[in-house]
Amino acid sequence: MNRLSLSDAVLDTHVAWDLGVAGLGQRLSACLDAFLIQQNYSRLVIDANRPPEAPDSIVSLSEHTVIAANGNLSPAERLQRVAEVFHPYHQRIAAELDARSGRAQPTVLVTLHSFTPVHDGFRRPWHVGVLYGRDGRLGRRMLQSLAAEGDLQVGDNEPYAVSDASDHTLVVHGERRRLPHVELEVRQDLLATEAGQQEWAERLALGLEQAMAEGFPPFMDGSPPVG
Repeated sequence: MNRLSLSDAVLDTHVAWDLGVAGLGQRLSACLDAFLIQQNYSRLVIDANRPPEAPDSIVSLSEHTVIAANGNLSPAERLQRVAEVFHPYHQRIAAELDARSGRAQPTVLVTLHSFTPVHDGFRRPWHVGVLYGRDGRLGRRMLQSLAAEGDLQVGDNEPYAVSDASDHTLVVHGERRRLPHVELEVRQDLLATEAGQQEWAERLALGLEQAMAEGFPPFMDGSPPVG
């Protein structure tokens, strides 16, 4: 896809990536001895965490940056990105979850993101955001664990909220499977160094261990589960 004809200056910013998350995910995985699946394509190719039919699945304007290579994609070109980037990522997640289910292995789903300290002139006060939709079993416990540290401003579905229109991973692999799940958003300035990534990996690992210690009641929202 030839870097979408974008400069390194653009590709090294939040326009293209959730900065610091790869390092955080690798460190958190090591702390918990957890299985990590990492998306290696920029969201400017296709956003793997949004439904492919969402209007902002493939953007031609990201914040204030024009992505000219995405401006006049044909339906076939869009479908190619879905087939080559979006589906393999989610098939890999589904395969791992299926395997764990087949082994009757207790499982929670955690997704990681980072957010900019300032957005549209608003200085975001949160250090970390805890996001969840219909199923707050794990999310509410994580809120309590992180808030109990005393030195953090924790966002409850801030700076973003989960919805069927904007989120795919948590809805499809978490809610529909009845798996306890949570999306964690850490402010990017806190992940700017390897030391910061390690600190936050340890914070999140402790919070997750505390949240998972007692097990979870079944989640029922009235819709049939998807195996």
